[in-house]
Amino acid sequence: MKKGLITLAVILIAGVGVFLLWPSPLDSVAWEPPEPPALDGRLAPNEVLDEAELLAKGQVVGPEDTEVDDQGRVYGGLDDGTIVRIGSDGQVETFADTGGRPLGMEFDADGNLIVADAWKGLLSVDPEGNVEVLTRESNGVPFAFTDDLDIADDGSIYFSDASHRFNQPDYRLDLMSARGYGRLIRYDPETDETETLMDGLHFANGVALAEDEASLLVNETGRYRIQRYWLEGDKAGTSEVFAENLPGFPDNLARDEEGIFWVALPTRRNAQMDGLHPHPWLKNQVAKLPKWVQPNPEPYGLVLAFDGEGELLGSLHDTDGDRLQMVTSVKPRQGALYFGSLYNDRIGKLDRERALEALEGEVP
Repeated sequence: MKKGLITLAVILIAGVGVFLLWPSPLDSVAWEPPEPPALDGRLAPNEVLDEAELLAKGQVVGPEDTEVDDQGRVYGGLDDGTIVRIGSDGQVETFADTGGRPLGMEFDADGNLIVADAWKGLLSVDPEGNVEVLTRESNGVPFAFTDDLDIADDGSIYFSDASHRFNQPDYRLDLMSARGYGRLIRYDPETDETETLMDGLHFANGVALAEDEASLLVNETGRYRIQRYWLEGDKAGTSEVFAENLPGFPDNLARDEEGIFWVALPTRRNAQMDGLHPHPWLKNQVAKLPKWVQPNPEPYGLVLAFDGEGELLGSLHDTDGDRLQMVTSVKPRQGALYFGSLYNDRIGKLDRERALEALEGEVP
């Protein structure tokens, strides 16, 4: 018995030694996250997202972002690389297949669906579903995680590369690294030129132009904040914080016709992640563990609304995540808000006026 226990102890010690000596996929740095804000006032939980209509429930997997055409048909990019189209009758059909992982998407003035594909780069999909690669690198550095986009009136496409080191399945590693591998990029379809506007972003994510297009917003998921980058005026070429210390991880964002920015937060802040950030060595060890042991998202539905100056207008919640969780995008279109999700099997749709009532505190 005693000999068996000694043998077991030796095996355990050897296993720990091998684990500690095994190289980590991370070379992280320390960061001190701010204390998360209390969920009160305009952040107080409600159940407004529970009222959302569910489109294509059980027929789609991971519609991370959505778009709506002039016929009211809804598009979503799925986990298997396909882009589906949902008709007014609820029928789901395959519109295109990128062969990658379609994320952010917007229609351009010519009716092409411009897609940020995590694996393939910035794509253009024509009305027949034919896929064309527009750009795959900037300043000689290939995209590893093309994420979200917005299109200016002059046709310029502004988009994010969440990380030039880690691919989409390894998003946790990028967040834990705290190194800032993200970029904000502009593509000019007239000249076919690609230009990096900002680098060093901590998981660059959602992108949305301001109403006057003098600036744009870009989410930094890994810093719980939103940056404003100036395109015109005295501040052109500079950036500033638009909103910070958010209650969760900001993903995509979009501006509606009244200038309100709707921000999707897939989950609330994670105490484990915040606790690890000041300790690079610990983060490097955790990165070796299976994903199910690493900090994971909490089932929760959360959307924030800001005015054009960064003032929080209010929030929409699904506190148990039963109806909408892991909300990664909010697309305001044709009087409604459409909610995408990285993992869920549905697209949410909520009347925009109902959402505005919630922001004004008129929640029963």
